[in-house]
Amino acid sequence: MQEDKTICPHCNHKMQRWRTPPVSTWSAEYFYVCFNDKCPYYVKGWKHMQKSTAVGCSYRHRYDPDTGACGPLPVWSPDAGKDQIIE
Repeated sequence: MQEDKTICPHCNHKMQRWRTPPVSTWSAEYFYVCFNDKCPYYVKGWKHMQKSTAVGCSYRHRYDPDTGACGPLPVWSPDAGKDQIIE
């Protein structure tokens, strides 16, 4: 059975399509990003980043459909990036 990478592995919510910035090094037009504000990956990220880097930010889980890569998408506020969600 093939894994559905559009489901967040941290909270099992369906991720949303997110438009990548026009000026970036990413080749994909969009990523799938977990915008669940209760996702443990996102929630724990605030404390982890403050402790490890002394920066008030977190990250959300992302999947790049062009490369198949998964990883963090940095965010500086709970609403950061939500304006680029593709309906």
